Amino acid sequence: MPRRSTATRRAIGFALCLLTLVLNLPLQVEAAQSTSVAASGAVSDLFVYVGTYTRNSESRGIYIFRMNLASGVLTPAGIRDGCENPTFLAVHPSQKFLYAIDEVGGFQGKSGGGVSAFAVDRSTGQLTLLNHESSVGNGPCHLVVDKLGQHLLAANYGGGSVVVLPIQEDGRLAPHSCFIQHQGSSVNPRRQEGPHAHSVNLDAANRFAIVADLGLDKLLVYRFDSAAGRLEPNDPPAAVLPPESGPRHFAFHPDGRHAYVINELASSVTAFDYDAERGTFRKLQHISTLPADFTGQNTTAEVQIHPSGRFLYGSNRGHDSIAVFGIDAQTGRLTARETVSTRGKTPRNFALDPTGAYLLAENQGTNTVAVFRINADTGQLTFTGQMLDVPQPVCIKMIPVPAANRQSASP
Repeated sequence: MPRRSTATRRAIGFALCLLTLVLNLPLQVEAAQSTSVAASGAVSDLFVYVGTYTRNSESRGIYIFRMNLASGVLTPAGIRDGCENPTFLAVHPSQKFLYAIDEVGGFQGKSGGGVSAFAVDRSTGQLTLLNHESSVGNGPCHLVVDKLGQHLLAANYGGGSVVVLPIQEDGRLAPHSCFIQHQGSSVNPRRQEGPHAHSVNLDAANRFAIVADLGLDKLLVYRFDSAAGRLEPNDPPAAVLPPESGPRHFAFHPDGRHAYVINELASSVTAFDYDAERGTFRKLQHISTLPADFTGQNTTAEVQIHPSGRFLYGSNRGHDSIAVFGIDAQTGRLTARETVSTRGKTPRNFALDPTGAYLLAENQGTNTVAVFRINADTGQLTFTGQMLDVPQPVCIKMIPVPAANRQSASP
């Protein structure tokens, strides 16, 4: 069979992306409608997966809960054990597969970390291991599945690199189709002596991959060939942040015109205008995640945007809080609303449910997950009183329970 040209592969990839968006429209509609379902008291459930550190802790792997959106109550549903440091997680667009970073220094006798693929039992939420694959670089820390479900992209913090792994039809991972090693450093001799890729995200059109590199103080931008599973530096190749910002995690706004990065070392969020056609960024604003009177040590971790697009949330480790911001619908600029204690220490990560009704904050330092209700009008958080015991929690991902299985939901 003759090899297709690059232009042909890209055309096929674009067509498949449009087809996938059309096919996924019912899922998007269901997610939008679930807010009113939860508000009306009808049963609507999620399977909640919590990635953890297993090394030097009591954790057994990936912890599974079932969440009732009508009540906000989570009940234990199992543990996928036998994993080593399954920290960050990603869900396939089909919701049939879940992927976990193996955050280790060596994988199957070779230097570098790994990624594990699991099949999801949609009736019970249980996970069945499919296979492991090398992330090539050391210390993988974040991953994302592309919009077509054909490739997985992972950021290697320790090695300062990004890798693309093809996904087969049965959900298994294949050896990498692309690997890019970052180069350079920044001003902090302890944390920025070299590149440290901390997250990777794809834009809504599946055309550009954004890699936040803490060690370089840059958002590196790559053109993503979804047909071939290849990355090429964009022109320009990066958005540059102020020295010692330490960009960590990144989020696109639902409007497709704005984006935000949380800066670990500076305890700040940077807002951008985003040109979706060119894959370029223009800085709008830097804003602190901390109260003005805070004088202690702090680093930030996660940033997420409410499904409504009206609020942004960021986690503080040290101040041990979630910072809440309002987002101006026209300009994309942020206004600080409040900082709320996570009722524990070191909130490494947090997650919003698809309806935007709840925020789940993971306190890595105190082995808990705290559940907060979100005010739909103000974005402000109220602790529900529910605290889950999970050893060394790191990342949360959620998968809707199919309607046929919601009758057995826990109260």
